[in-house]
Amino acid sequence: MDQYQTERLTMMVFTLDMMNAALESNTQLKEASGCEVPENYPMELYKQMLPYKIERFHEHPEENLWEGLIIHTESNTIIGDMGFKGGPDENGEMDIGYSILPEYRGNGYASEMASSIVLWGLKQPGVKKITASCSTGNQASIRVLEKAGFQRTGESDGEWYWQLEA
Repeated sequence: MDQYQTERLTMMVFTLDMMNAALESNTQLKEASGCEVPENYPMELYKQMLPYKIERFHEHPEENLWEGLIIHTESNTIIGDMGFKGGPDENGEMDIGYSILPEYRGNGYASEMASSIVLWGLKQPGVKKITASCSTGNQASIRVLEKAGFQRTGESDGEWYWQLEA
C-alpha cells in the first residue's frame, strides 16, 4: 500500500523510520514523512503501542505493509492512523483499526478512509474477511463501520464485533 488515495485523503505506509521518528519528536516525524504533524499526534494510546509495533515489524517486515498514516491531502497533514493489525491470518481474516485526531473528527474522514481501504484490503491475496470491534457506546465508530458495509456479528463485554466478507 505505499500510498492509497481517496477524494480528500492519502493513506501512506507508516514505515519503521517514521515510527521511530514519532517516538522522538514531531519535528523528526515531519522530516521522515514529509507531512505536517499536529502537536497531539500521535495520540497517547497509539504512541504507547509504537515500541511494540517497531519490534514486531523488525521481526515481520512484511506486516508493515498493513500499517498506515491518514493524511489530509490538501493540507498535507497527518490526521490519524489506520492498519490491518498484521495482515491476514491463516483463515484469511484481518482486523482493521483506526483513529482520527479529535480536531478532525465529524468531517467524514474515518468513513472515507474505511470505505475505501477495506475495498483495497479485500483485493489483497489471501484476504477473505475483514473484522472490526468497537465499544457499544462508540456511535461514531459504529457509523463508520456501517457506512463501510460491515455487518455486526456479536457482542461481548461491552464490545460489538463486525465483519465484511470478500
